[in-house]
Amino acid sequence: MPVPGSLALPGAVQLTDLGLVLREWDDDDVPAMAELFDEPDVARWTPLSAPFDQAAARTYLDQARRRRAAGTSLQLAVTVDGLRPLGEILLFATGGAGEVELAYAIGAAHRRQGLARRSIQLITGYAYDPLAATRVLLRIAEDNAASAAVARSAGFVLTQEPPISRAGARDPLRTWLHQG
Repeated sequence: MPVPGSLALPGAVQLTDLGLVLREWDDDDVPAMAELFDEPDVARWTPLSAPFDQAAARTYLDQARRRRAAGTSLQLAVTVDGLRPLGEILLFATGGAGEVELAYAIGAAHRRQGLARRSIQLITGYAYDPLAATRVLLRIAEDNAASAAVARSAGFVLTQEPPISRAGARDPLRTWLHQG
């Protein structure tokens, strides 16, 4: 990681393993994004706007592209076939040297299939190599038992760091650290 707050991202990223294809979002995904992210659990646990219609999806995709171009984040569609998005996994620089944070959202119809855990495992490997991260984090609201279970199953442990507040988060967030 060359500069705290930025990522040395290649021109295109597609990660394939664990029965998944994580790929960059494209314009044709806007309707799928609206369908996946316009639901109560996504509104409850993520900073995404609600309702999340196609206009919100277009704005979100444009913002994701700007952040990627700036080297501050990578947002990938979670698929099993490289085509139909089932959710999203994000990797972004925290500003700490060698530190990245992950976040994810899986559409309601696709939960309980191990997609979140496998996506986290796949992108965590990518964070360590080739991005050379030294610390990979998840930040999860204390009451989000489902995400805490996913974090544990993906090799993360709850730290003793104090909860943080973040714009867009409805609850203070606890820090989980990958134990690789």
